[in-house]
Amino acid sequence: MSVPADDAGRRLRAWMARIESAHPRSIDMGLDRVGAVADRLELRPFPATVLTVAGTNGKGSCAMILERLLSAAGRRVGTYTSPHLVRYNERVRVAGTEADDDALCEAFEAVEAARGDIPLTYFEYGTLAALLVFRAAGVDTAVLEVGMGGRLDAVNILDADVAAITSIGLDHADWLGDTREAVGREKAGVLRGGRPAVCGDPDPPASVLAAAREIGAELHLVGRDFALDVGDDGWHWRDWRGATATLPPADELLPDNLATALAVLTAAEAMPAPDVLSSALRGYAVPGRRQTVPGEVPVVLDVAHNAEAAAVLAAWLARRPVAGRTHLVLGMLRNKPVAAVAAALAPHVDGILAAGLPGVDRGLSGAELAARLPNPAAVHEDVARALAAARARAAAGDRILVCGSFYTVGAAMEAMAL
Repeated sequence: MSVPADDAGRRLRAWMARIESAHPRSIDMGLDRVGAVADRLELRPFPATVLTVAGTNGKGSCAMILERLLSAAGRRVGTYTSPHLVRYNERVRVAGTEADDDALCEAFEAVEAARGDIPLTYFEYGTLAALLVFRAAGVDTAVLEVGMGGRLDAVNILDADVAAITSIGLDHADWLGDTREAVGREKAGVLRGGRPAVCGDPDPPASVLAAAREIGAELHLVGRDFALDVGDDGWHWRDWRGATATLPPADELLPDNLATALAVLTAAEAMPAPDVLSSALRGYAVPGRRQTVPGEVPVVLDVAHNAEAAAVLAAWLARRPVAGRTHLVLGMLRNKPVAAVAAALAPHVDGILAAGLPGVDRGLSGAELAARLPNPAAVHEDVARALAAARARAAAGDRILVCGSFYTVGAAMEAMAL
């Protein structure tokens, strides 16, 4: 029996607090513990097609594009992504709808009952709970975004029917290594021998190719085996089977992310008909990824928080100049490359408002952030105040850019009641 929404919300908040503090370490990579609990819950083998998406940048976008296109084709899809922007429920969706508080609480209760004395991290609790929600909902396809790395990430307890690797860059160096080769080896841990995989990085590390060869994965590469070419008359798709299609421009999506998703669908033999693709993509934008909130002064929301993502965002901004000024509301974590992100965006912004992230683990204060920037910035206590200040100084023809972290974009969304 369901409980009133406010009671369910309180229960979910209690569970969030509980699982955040349940393990002495927020990250404890490895599959033995979470795999043992999964087996107690009889989650393996999983009763659905499993599509796993790893990568440094673009994996969340790829997962959500897959959800969109598979749903348009009539599949019942369960999608697990992280982190969330405003509500934890965003991480777990069935048929494009966020899981409700009751379903999540029931899943957490089942995980807690099954784990016994096995300690689980926040992400491991969440992964197992998501899989329970998907099984109960009878999904036919599960799209699972890797949280960090791949080889030892909790979603890797399931064997992917098709695995995807998006772009690979340097992030989480303490855990994954400080070279692209090391990071690539970790990402390649989601590949499975004898099963198809796709890589959307146009210059993949040799470690990814070597890992695929070693285990006998059927790896398809962007640019070689598939591509999405941008033309004046549309976006032109081709794959390794000789199939082609012309799609309407999906201006808010990155071609390589869309190409990777289309390649996954090809490998999974789940490619929708061209008219279904066109209808599903027309006007589609992934929340928090170059998402434009319209208005006299539009607000662009983007979760870019490393140098590679900032460079992609900079190129997107360059293709969309405005008549006036661009005001950047920036909030970042202390372990992220502040100077590199600022340098990538500097040619495309006219001023920075440094927003603090109070109450966020590893969040920089506005003053700490401003001290790391190469040029002076206005200092604000939090994102809401920085966004209000940006709106106060902006005029018609200007735009506001909010980026630097999921926390930054989430706080802006809350301030704008999105």
